Amino acid sequence: MSTEIGKTQNEIEKKVKSERDHIGEYEESDKCPECGGIKLIRDYERAELVCEKCGLVIDGDFIDTGPDWRAFDSEERNKKMRVGAPMDIMTHDKGLSTNIGTGTRDSNGNSISSNKKTKFYRLRKWHRQSKFSDSKERDLALALGELNRMASQLNIPKSVSEDASMIYRKIAEKGLVKGRSIEAMVGSVLYISCRQNKIPRTLDEISDSARVSRKEIGRAYRYIASELGIMLQPAKPEEYVPRFCSQLGLTNKVQFKAEEILKQASEKELTSGRDPTSIAAAGIYIASVKCGEKRSQKKVANAASTTEVTVRNRYQELCEELNIEMNVN
Repeated sequence: MSTEIGKTQNEIEKKVKSERDHIGEYEESDKCPECGGIKLIRDYERAELVCEKCGLVIDGDFIDTGPDWRAFDSEERNKKMRVGAPMDIMTHDKGLSTNIGTGTRDSNGNSISSNKKTKFYRLRKWHRQSKFSDSKERDLALALGELNRMASQLNIPKSVSEDASMIYRKIAEKGLVKGRSIEAMVGSVLYISCRQNKIPRTLDEISDSARVSRKEIGRAYRYIASELGIMLQPAKPEEYVPRFCSQLGLTNKVQFKAEEILKQASEKELTSGRDPTSIAAAGIYIASVKCGEKRSQKKVANAASTTEVTVRNRYQELCEELNIEMNVN
C-alpha cells in the first residue's frame, strides 16, 4: 500500500514539475503543512494548490480570478477572449446594446438569399427604433453624437469629452435641456469640462464648432453653472501658451520664456481684468522675439483668435510694466 502511495506521489511530482511553467505560479509566502516546503504551485485546470516537494494537494477548491481563455469557436480561439467592449460613457446606452450586422454572408461563408436579406433589413430597422425608449433617450443620443463631433473637431482628449458627457447627463436628468438648443448646451458643457481639466478652449472656438453664437453658448454656460453649483476659476494665460506655441511652430525654449514672462505679469497683477488669450499672445510674441524665433503679430493674433491691435496693446503694456526692452525690426 505504501509503495503504491509512493508511486502516486512520484507521478504527481513529475507531472507538476513538467507543467509548472504554464500551469500556475509560486506562492512563496505559504508553506506545505506536510513537509514544510515553500514552493507551492497553483494548478488552475484542476483548481488545486500543490506542494512541489511532496506532491500534497493543500487546497482543492479555489477560485481562479484570472481571465477566461476558453474558446467555443475559431474566432474566439484566435482572439483568446470572450468579452465585449468596455462601457462607453460617450454613447447613450453606454455601449451595452447589441447590433445586427450588415454582412451578406452567413457563418459558413455562403451568400444569404434575397428573402433573408430583406428580413434582416427589417430586423435592423426595428432594432434601431427599439433602442430609444422615449424622446429623452433619443435627444441624449443626438447630443452625445454632437459632443463627439465637436470634441474631435477641437482635438479635445477623450477624458475631457467623457467628463463633458457626464455633465450633460446630469442636466438631462434634471430637465434643464428642455426648451433650449442642444448645440448650445453641448457646447457649454464642453467648455466647462475644458476649463475644469485646465485644457481651455475659447468661447469663439466652441461657438464655431457648435455652429451657434458665442452669446448663446455663454448664456447656456452661466445657466448650467448656476443650476449645478459649478464654480470655475478664471482661465490663466499660461494654460493657452503650449497650444498657441504648437500652432505657431515655436520651440520649447519660446514656450518656457513666455510662461516666465506671464508668471511675472501675474505677480504684478497685470493679467487681472484682461482677456487671458490676448495676454498669452502678447507673452508669446515677446518670447519669440527674445529667443530669435520671431512670429508676426498677425500670425500670433490668428493663433489666439484675437486682433493685431489687441496683441500690440497688450505686449506694449507688458514691456512697459516689466521693463522689457524690445528690438523689433
